[in-house]
Amino acid sequence: MLQHAIISIDLNLNHHELYERIWQPQAFLHWASGMCGAGLKQDGNAWTGEGMEGPLRVRFTEHNQFGIMDHFVSQAGEPEIYVPLRVVANQEGSTVTITLFRQRSTTETMFATEVEWARRDLEALKLWVERAGSRSSSIPSGS
Repeated sequence: MLQHAIISIDLNLNHHELYERIWQPQAFLHWASGMCGAGLKQDGNAWTGEGMEGPLRVRFTEHNQFGIMDHFVSQAGEPEIYVPLRVVANQEGSTVTITLFRQRSTTETMFATEVEWARRDLEALKLWVERAGSRSSSIPSGS
């Protein structure tokens, strides 16, 4: 079993509405700094780009009714890494959680850095959603 960290953030937006606004891979480019820095482009059923350690490939789960936004990341010939991401109801708002698994080749220091990075990305998600709240057309909505 791998060590893991669960990072979460609360947003004052209904979970169904939030999910519909952010489930598409294009929306990740607004807040997931590792993906926006890679300049991801769609390539069949995946997205590819240049990551910090070489070529990056990301596959996303399909649109669903459960708020699941899992993705699978592979980089520079390394094994694919599973990244669970969920939008769940929290009364009239939402809680977004991401689970990071410490890979065997990742040091404790590197993992702590990844956890902080994910925390900053979730803060960026919240800020992006709040800013766009008054300009809902700037957030892509699902079909």
